Amino acid sequence: MCLDDFTHTRRDFLKLSALLTAAGALPLLNSLQARAAAEPDAPVRIGYLPITDATPLLVAHNNGLFEAEGIKAERPVLLRSWAQVIEAFISGQVNVIHLLSPMTVWARYGSKVPAKVVAWNHVGGSGLTVAPGITDVKQLGGQSVAIPFWYSIHNVVVQQLLRDHGLQPVTKSANSPLAANEVNLLVLPPSDMPPALASKRIAGYIVAEPFNALAEDLKVGRVQRFTGDIWRNHACCVVFMHEHDLNDRPEWSQKVVNAIVKAQLWTRDNRAEAAKLLSRDGENRYTPHTQQVLSRVLSPSVGDREGYVTSGAIQHPTWDEQRIDFQPYPFPSYTEELVRRLKDTLIEGDKGFLASLDPQHIARDLVDDRFVKNSITAVGGLKAFGLSDSFERTEEFSI
Repeated sequence: MCLDDFTHTRRDFLKLSALLTAAGALPLLNSLQARAAAEPDAPVRIGYLPITDATPLLVAHNNGLFEAEGIKAERPVLLRSWAQVIEAFISGQVNVIHLLSPMTVWARYGSKVPAKVVAWNHVGGSGLTVAPGITDVKQLGGQSVAIPFWYSIHNVVVQQLLRDHGLQPVTKSANSPLAANEVNLLVLPPSDMPPALASKRIAGYIVAEPFNALAEDLKVGRVQRFTGDIWRNHACCVVFMHEHDLNDRPEWSQKVVNAIVKAQLWTRDNRAEAAKLLSRDGENRYTPHTQQVLSRVLSPSVGDREGYVTSGAIQHPTWDEQRIDFQPYPFPSYTEELVRRLKDTLIEGDKGFLASLDPQHIARDLVDDRFVKNSITAVGGLKAFGLSDSFERTEEFSI
């Protein structure tokens, strides 16, 4: 059932925790400075995990959109864990990545990594998948649910979902007893989640696609709820770039963002083709996933949507959310709300730095939206992405 050797063990998570401290990041930051000085005109070097969150970056490469902007791009580097992504990025081996939006908060303010969010990579694209016999969130009481990482939108959303159903998120060792109203959260690699669900090691998991679609395809789980049906049009992964590129190479940075924005537009209009090019049958074999599984996410049928409304996986049909969608603008209201919610989210490890973060300041300091605003204007404004033509919005979070 395992798709590939896309694994990251607990050791990887401990490594990532060490990297994202001021002391752990220092040697890598020294390497970053040396690389930047030695190669001031470095080409686009993308680092990614084989999940649908990486779609715009991979489409931009596949379709030659970087070259069309007049800049060089190397073949994207497939990495096997968030620890590898962070290490490659901080050290300068790659210069454009997709990263879990809460992880960017940890990177910039927990370890002082000089990098900024320049755009959203996608919206939605995640779900809570449960064992076939579970039909109500309350049935997760006394059981374990897997998340991909503590600093993830998945962890933020699932904890609120559990609390609103009278359940208490906890983190306990595997052999510790659980009260009837407790749900034990544990971190698992996405590729380990379907096998763990099938073997009944866990009762459910919340993660990025296509691992929810994979459970459906393998008939080992069902989607209980899509995260985009809880937090409307939420960001999951965002585009993260080095500050020295943004400041020292503004024209290059603009062209990078131009290509990513155009890739998002193309994907919205060519969803079935995007599923094919991302699959293991595509020319570049970007991911180990089948076209069939990716199509469930990128170009689902009308019947699929109707089934999810009937089952309750979609409870806000008027929101008209896609299973995964693409729009690049990083709305400040989202970043503000994310910081507020992170403060009240159960997170293993040191989260002390969160207490002093001011949400409005973080929305201004973490994000550099100069380039993406230009790119959006050049393709016809936010209306080209099906949105009202305003760079402000109100967050909608509804269980």
